[in-house]
Amino acid sequence: MIEKLKQKVFEGGQITREEALALAAAGDKAALYAAAGEIRDRFAGRYFDTCSIVNARSGRCSENCKWCAQSAVFKTHVQEYELIDEESCVELARLNAKYKVNKFSFVTSGRALSDKNIDRLRGYAERIKREMNINLCASMGLLSKEQLRRLKESGITRYHCNLESSPRFFATLCSSHTLEEKIQTIRAAQEVGMEVCSGGIIGMGETMEDRVDLALTVRELGVKSIPMNVLNPIPGTPLEGMPPLADDEVLTTVAVFRFINPDAFLRFAGGRVLIAHIEEEAIKAGINSAILGDMLTTVGSKVMEDMEKVQRLGFTIENE
Repeated sequence: MIEKLKQKVFEGGQITREEALALAAAGDKAALYAAAGEIRDRFAGRYFDTCSIVNARSGRCSENCKWCAQSAVFKTHVQEYELIDEESCVELARLNAKYKVNKFSFVTSGRALSDKNIDRLRGYAERIKREMNINLCASMGLLSKEQLRRLKESGITRYHCNLESSPRFFATLCSSHTLEEKIQTIRAAQEVGMEVCSGGIIGMGETMEDRVDLALTVRELGVKSIPMNVLNPIPGTPLEGMPPLADDEVLTTVAVFRFINPDAFLRFAGGRVLIAHIEEEAIKAGINSAILGDMLTTVGSKVMEDMEKVQRLGFTIENE
């Protein structure tokens, strides 16, 4: 069955929901992971895409997403600030550019960034594009088409808006906004000519059916950059007691996402520390991109360590 479905993908066919669930239930996990790796090599090549993020606005979020340390609804004691200062942000971008990280992303807390703060970050973006060679992304909440257009005009070419989980399960995780609002934001970004990055979090209590539905939804939206976060339970949030996923469950999810999205960048994202011991296996099962480093001054050493790891596995680092 695994080989048959791999051939279907090779021939240009799309995996159905029922076929994806059958793959997830397959007993021969080694064969599943190997087949997913072959699909990645066929459709996405042996290229590894890299990005890094800056926490440009922290805390004070009005939304009640159960997984999130940034929410003001929960007592997580996260650091709070309205906006990072320009020099700190530009210097971090410069450090990432020095190490040839492909993309640098402004990430802000809150339902939607204010026009005032958008204008300030547009200024940061314009300066970064003038002074260094690095692509820019943004994750600023549920923005309007006009706000997204202004970001694009400043040199930000990709917008990030995670769907997080399936339509069914998302409604149990957040009541302050809907998955449809996220989809509207994604479509608005696409309409102004931006690329989109959108994925989700596994390990929040969802089923494999929910994960498959998420993978199918991002495929339907034409998303080609898909972050695969693993829940790192934050004390003070409603999900703080969630048990960790088994290794095979993580790897199976990666492989099924690859079958459904053969030519996408499947991206290591949040929770990497929880799966560090299976990172190489996850890459072999379909991962081909990652958020590198961290948000402060240790970017250089961590970026080089990550890059050396993927090069040992025979990948070329993508650098547009």
